[in-house]
Amino acid sequence: MQPPPKNPSMPDSREVLQDGQPDTSLGTTQENLGTGSLTGGHTLSKESLSHVLDFPSPEKAKDAPPSSPEETLWTTRADGRVRLRIDPGCPQASQTVHQMFLRARDKYGHLRALGFKRRGSWEHITYSQYYLLARKAARGFLKLGLEPAHSVAILGFNSPEWFLSAVGTVFAGGIVTGIYTTSSPEACQYIALDCRANVIVVDTQKQLEKILKIWRSLPHLKAVVTYREPPAEKVAGVYTMEELMELGEQVPEEDLDAVINAQQPSQCCVLIYTSGTTGSPKGVMLSQDNITWTARHGSQAGGIQLSEVQPEVVVSYLPLSHIAAQIYDLWTGPQWGAQVCFAEPDALQGSLVDSLREVEPTSHMGVPRVWEKTMERIQEAVAQSGFIRRKMLLWAMSVMLEQNLTCPGSDLKPFTARLADYLVLAKVRQALGLARCQKCFYGAAPMTIETQHFFLGLDIRLYSCYGLSETSGPHSISSPCNYRIGSSGKVLPGCRAKLVNQDAEGTGEVCVWGRNVFMGYLNMEDRTREAIDADGWLHTGDLGRLDADGFLYITGRLKELIVTAGGENVPPVPIEEAVKVELPIVSSAMLIGDQRKFLSMLLTLKCTLDPDTSDPTDQLTEQAVEFCQRVGSHATTVSEIVGSKDEAVYRAIEEGIQRVNGRAAARPYHIRKWAVLERDFSISGGELGPTMKLKRLTVLEKYKDIIDSFYQEQTK
Repeated sequence: MQPPPKNPSMPDSREVLQDGQPDTSLGTTQENLGTGSLTGGHTLSKESLSHVLDFPSPEKAKDAPPSSPEETLWTTRADGRVRLRIDPGCPQASQTVHQMFLRARDKYGHLRALGFKRRGSWEHITYSQYYLLARKAARGFLKLGLEPAHSVAILGFNSPEWFLSAVGTVFAGGIVTGIYTTSSPEACQYIALDCRANVIVVDTQKQLEKILKIWRSLPHLKAVVTYREPPAEKVAGVYTMEELMELGEQVPEEDLDAVINAQQPSQCCVLIYTSGTTGSPKGVMLSQDNITWTARHGSQAGGIQLSEVQPEVVVSYLPLSHIAAQIYDLWTGPQWGAQVCFAEPDALQGSLVDSLREVEPTSHMGVPRVWEKTMERIQEAVAQSGFIRRKMLLWAMSVMLEQNLTCPGSDLKPFTARLADYLVLAKVRQALGLARCQKCFYGAAPMTIETQHFFLGLDIRLYSCYGLSETSGPHSISSPCNYRIGSSGKVLPGCRAKLVNQDAEGTGEVCVWGRNVFMGYLNMEDRTREAIDADGWLHTGDLGRLDADGFLYITGRLKELIVTAGGENVPPVPIEEAVKVELPIVSSAMLIGDQRKFLSMLLTLKCTLDPDTSDPTDQLTEQAVEFCQRVGSHATTVSEIVGSKDEAVYRAIEEGIQRVNGRAAARPYHIRKWAVLERDFSISGGELGPTMKLKRLTVLEKYKDIIDSFYQEQTK
């Protein structure tokens, strides 16, 4: 255990930056359960809610007993307690997840909490029903043998069952642990073993088969619960969600109440496993207070509205095993009475826009890659449209972009901008399903200025959220009242940030403090000590700077920083973004050069995606084909360009890179060699993580021969 900081509740005030100001909150609608749904205390129909994950009970820890509450700032034990980092400027009383849901039931009981499609029709669960169903799921988990501080793992696409399993787990004294649906059986085994899961919840036969394959190596796994697809055959220890709910009837309400009443805000209730881009996944332990406090103040700072002001509606589609989606979709709604509507499982294969059009969310979040793909689809549609329509859209977007760049804080637009919006842009936003959307967020990775400018041209501001799994999601956030393009906004109220080891330009490592900072890494004391210093500050590993008004700008990662053989420190992201802006045919660009004599780069080209798998195809996008034609090439596929090293395209790429080099600060920042790969980066290819973040170490290993050839040629 780490010694407490000098001040028991606050970091040294001399190291503290001024925190940002909060805004408003979230809300919903009314009650209506369809025929296939659950009401009150009744069980689900066979076609409704169905999958729950239980995690095996942890082995008896051999180390010292857990510290008493509020003695230390971190722990690595699932049953440990920590001291809350309460800031006098934002001293909200601590709260358990159950207390948050009880308040939501009492205040928003009649409003719609969850919306989902069954047999082509939308059905809804109110907050009163949500609370009762979560209790029933909790009793079911207790019946299956869920032990205190043990996990229920959930391996499935976003759904009411995911939410009920998660909330029910916490009510029952367990720990929610999401597993990415793209995980291999081996990855599932690593997580389930590490968190010692008692129950695993899965949504399809495919996911069930992963667990059946590894069950023998999970000594604490007691049961598997399925939803969406019933098991192909009866297997001992495998239950449907309906059967879980029926089992819950055998546990008295009083037994569950005893478990709930023993819970403390300072105990762990959620495990978020890092994607393992820099080694084995780490289990990030989040306390009940981490969840309830961040769900309230993160959304307030983002401009989410009270249901009394405006019922908020969001669409859930990003992986709930990632903290961004989990805090935004699952835990924020009960604070404000928001309605969460679930997209179809093939959302990222193209059906998301249909869900957005039907639901018309008031708030929406996407990782940068999702926004980039949306931009590319619009650009393709524009390229295929008639001359007049194309010219109208380009005129409207240029007018709106100029307005939003010159008067970024003004909602009062001149006549020309209002005309452009009325004639063209409003129709585009409606086609995207964002006609009612007032807040569009992005996070989890950097976004290019090109993409931000494109959406500003549609009069869609993209608000940045900066944070980590270790900060329960957001630590700084932009909002309608707190916006500066390219920045991540200001730090949440009650939180702090400082920069250490700053260079001459004021860029340094971002270190943070706040009520949202995690409890520690499960079973990893050394890694926890590396992350949290002796004074309790979390070292993020991110590089950033602060402007005079307190806006935070993230400029890169310490571990991504390229140190050339000549000792030059080169942040790769700005150079990669510059190449993508200069060359609209380029989809991905990755800078190489750590401990090398010069910089080189791997490039991929923009191609269409397979509608069933989302894997990159060989076919170039319309925008890429247009680029080829503009430079004198007739290529329409990636293989045509790469296979023959298409002279016109390769010459254009070289000229674009030379333009980027011409703007570089010094010669060591020049890209000397480059290669175009035969296939775009993808999740299935291993180059991208589940949230489409670039896995640089994987790319370095996968394309080692190509990279080595850059430098072998130089030595000849």
